[in-house]
Amino acid sequence: MARVALNLENQTDLRTLGSDGWKIAVGLVPGEDNQGMVAEMKGSPARLADYDDSWWESSGNMQERRSSGFTFAWYRLHIKTPARINGEDVSGKRLVFETNVDDYGEVYIDGKIDRSIGVITGLNVPKRITVEDKSAPGTNHVIAVLVANGPLGAPNGTVFMRYATLAFE
Repeated sequence: MARVALNLENQTDLRTLGSDGWKIAVGLVPGEDNQGMVAEMKGSPARLADYDDSWWESSGNMQERRSSGFTFAWYRLHIKTPARINGEDVSGKRLVFETNVDDYGEVYIDGKIDRSIGVITGLNVPKRITVEDKSAPGTNHVIAVLVANGPLGAPNGTVFMRYATLAFE
């Protein structure tokens, strides 16, 4: 089988994954005072697969610039692994999430991060994270991406995702 990639900004491709699209919210802990930033915080609940993001903005435009200065934003996508794409069987294939964020990022698959590959450091650094080694049709996943503006000591610009794809290989 040839590599099959889905554009996670394209509504047709998102429907193939049973997804309503990206949910986006600004803040390390969206909805909290000071964007949820407090000293010695042990983690944001927004990374967890069962976190309630129903009140977040639904947006097909993950490239929209959000907030500025020292800031964070979360991008979350709920998907279901399909059996076929464009008539081709993709079951059993490795499923990979690919993205590029501005400036720093962390990718959580079903609430977990592989710290060796799930951390995105640096402007314009592409990243590939395995979602499933052998895709199983009907499996639900939550992809949560935390994006931070940097450099942290003197941030420039805003936060956004440059692109996101899901590939079966």
